[in-house]
Amino acid sequence: MNQRHIIFVPGKNPKPPEDQHRKLLWRTLLEGVRRADPDVVDHLGGHAACFKFVAWNYLYYHAHKDISRDLPWVDALMNQHAPTEQDIKEANSWHIKLNRLLYNIVDHLPFLLQLMPEQLRSTAIETQRYFQNRDNIACDIRELLKQKLRPMLANNDKVMLIGHSLGSVIAYDTLWKLSHLEHLPGKIDLFLTIGSPLGMNYVQRRLMGHDKTGINKYPTNIRRWINISSTGDVTALDRVFSDDFSPMLDLGVIESIEDHCEGIYNFFRNEEGLNCHRSYGYLVNPAVGKVVADWWQPPP
Repeated sequence: MNQRHIIFVPGKNPKPPEDQHRKLLWRTLLEGVRRADPDVVDHLGGHAACFKFVAWNYLYYHAHKDISRDLPWVDALMNQHAPTEQDIKEANSWHIKLNRLLYNIVDHLPFLLQLMPEQLRSTAIETQRYFQNRDNIACDIRELLKQKLRPMLANNDKVMLIGHSLGSVIAYDTLWKLSHLEHLPGKIDLFLTIGSPLGMNYVQRRLMGHDKTGINKYPTNIRRWINISSTGDVTALDRVFSDDFSPMLDLGVIESIEDHCEGIYNFFRNEEGLNCHRSYGYLVNPAVGKVVADWWQPPP
């Protein structure tokens, strides 16, 4: 059996030092698998070396986050096994709905960005830096992922590529480049996107291949794609990818695209309150854990 690998590409903002961050992500991922399928978690837990992490954030921000700020909140998350009534209420609150409305407006009328709240504007500016490839930063980030993927694809290894938030955009663009510029053989077995903005018009107009047609428009090295988004996650503005990327199915470059976005709650909290977008909250969720567990199932 060929080797299996799980590669995680994180979203924006400074992160803890690479080794510390990787261990915390692995811990939460294992907990999500345990909640979904306890029979699989022991086998997966014995293969920690299979979990790879693309630490692009320091290259982008030139700063690390103090992991001690996250640890107590992750501990609380690990001890909570379902959303509370308060979590559900806040994820469906008028405040979240208003933010979604504002994001939708800017997604269709980007010239109104300057009139939007500071948090929305700063997020857009950070994302613009990636798409504009200032100081070759986007190419440098994608190269980090390419270095991990090239030998795996060449060896026909079984790979699950997980992209969270902006990390899903980085992963998509990288796969497109490997498909159409490097013509690398092999396919990612499963592309798992969580809290992804790939459904946004703003993002789709800037993806690698957006100006191409037919088979050249999309990555051709993905076998299956599963997208998961939680209620209240404003970054996952358009939560259904199977319609936007349906030409991939029509062209035969992918076997399936699934969207899991109903009744899923990311209940990560910190001192700022509920955050429906944080990666830790996605990874401990049994909806994500089941996808990982089903993919990992040990051989009979």
